[in-house]
Amino acid sequence: MIRPSSPQKWLFFALVAALPFLFSGCASMTAGGERAEFLDPPSMTSVVPQANAQEAAEPGSGWPEDQWWRQFKSSDLDQIMEIALKENPGLKKAYARLSETDAAAQVEGARLLPWLDSDNTFRQLRYAKHGVVAAYNPALGGTEKTSDSFNPVSFRYEFDFWGKNRAALDAALGEATAEEAEFAEARLLLTTAIARSYIRGATFARELALIRDMVKVRREALAVAQTRFHTGLGPADAVVQATVDLENVVRLEASTRALLIMQQNLLARLMGEGPDTTQNLFAGERVSIPARISLPPRLPIELLAHRPDLAAAMYRAEASAKRIHVAKAQFLPSVDLTVATAGLEASVFTKNIATLPGLLFRGSDLNYLVAPGFHLPLFEGGRLRGQLAAARSQYDEAVELYNETLLHAVQDVADSLTNWKQTRIILKVHRDLLNSTRQAVRLTQERQRTGLNDQQEILTLQHGLLEQQFALKASEADHFVAAIDLIQALGGGYSNTVDFPRPHLAPEAPFSGLEALAPAWTLDSVVSPLVPFHSKPNAE
Repeated sequence: MIRPSSPQKWLFFALVAALPFLFSGCASMTAGGERAEFLDPPSMTSVVPQANAQEAAEPGSGWPEDQWWRQFKSSDLDQIMEIALKENPGLKKAYARLSETDAAAQVEGARLLPWLDSDNTFRQLRYAKHGVVAAYNPALGGTEKTSDSFNPVSFRYEFDFWGKNRAALDAALGEATAEEAEFAEARLLLTTAIARSYIRGATFARELALIRDMVKVRREALAVAQTRFHTGLGPADAVVQATVDLENVVRLEASTRALLIMQQNLLARLMGEGPDTTQNLFAGERVSIPARISLPPRLPIELLAHRPDLAAAMYRAEASAKRIHVAKAQFLPSVDLTVATAGLEASVFTKNIATLPGLLFRGSDLNYLVAPGFHLPLFEGGRLRGQLAAARSQYDEAVELYNETLLHAVQDVADSLTNWKQTRIILKVHRDLLNSTRQAVRLTQERQRTGLNDQQEILTLQHGLLEQQFALKASEADHFVAAIDLIQALGGGYSNTVDFPRPHLAPEAPFSGLEALAPAWTLDSVVSPLVPFHSKPNAE
């Protein structure tokens, strides 16, 4: 046998080490192509200045606060919010998802750290009387042996040369941060739904009180019409019309009461409670309409920092960019120290088990194992290229989801601002009309005292006044809901540290030129003269 000299030996080892790189071209990366781009926030100059000049607070006054509902000055609403934020099942489910992603990030982070184990293995073994061992050594047939292996430390570690594990951790952290924004979105949807339901319920309660007054007026009008008919001062048609008017108001009372009960039941569900919890709500407490809603000076750029759904979309896009890095790192070699252990081991016949402790802790029973590993993908049947293509597609999808969410957020803010402005105008018109109706009622009452008007005209005007008050309550509710919609469009108190004006990612950043280390040839170049392009095997 020819033994290589020292230089020959090192040359031999170098060739063996370089051999995987010669074949690594079979697992070369494909070109990435163009990736999706983040949209710039569109302009809102035609919408925001009007709102800032007429409906908003001073420029730079900030965004809605976290507990924005306190500006409505309703102790019942504050109490409902407090209970719902603790007991709502949907919010608890969102928090559980957040905890799950935090745990997943912790799992990914463990890949960057060494693993240390300690174990002690005690074994009892009996050799078969006529087994294989006894065939080679009959003296061992039927004997029993006892052994103990004690390894105080087992060490495992993967060297993250290409940042694969770091990128996987960053992706997991991005998902956890996105889920945190999703939790804020769930909280925002819950609180705005409660506020809308409470406003509608309070409005129905006040409308119901007005309808009861309408019923009284219609009953009096029916009594007057019947009296005039029986005394020959009025026609029968007036009695029929007064009866129909009364029936309509009674039906309106029943439908409004049903709507009130539905809002009470909805609030109970949002609170995570049963229907009995909210049956005594709206017992006379008034809700204040906020005179102004603070608007930011730089819409829509700052939406990224204050819209939880937009922030979540951005964080998911960042996580997808990190997964492209992970998929590209799979093509490169990896080195790990799979096992590095040191311990003591001894084995004796069971009949001499008393000597086992003395043998186990002698220096001559020391054993150790070091097993470094080098792994390089050669032919993976298209798996690595498929994973990379999927990661790139997921990134493009995440970016387009961000763009879609951005456009929706801008539209949401624009629509909410417009609705807030219009409902405020309508509310002012209803208040002016109500004041005019009140003046007409006072003048009619004065003429009645002088005998110039009869009771029937007074009742008609009183019913008209109640209808105007009814319409005013509906307009106030619409203005309340418009305010809540605007607060939700502005993020409802959510805030993060996102940089402006938009995210800038480089998902296809090279590994410092390491991709060029792999040979350029692939199986495609071998089979191309023989196989049509559309039927080439996609091998790695």
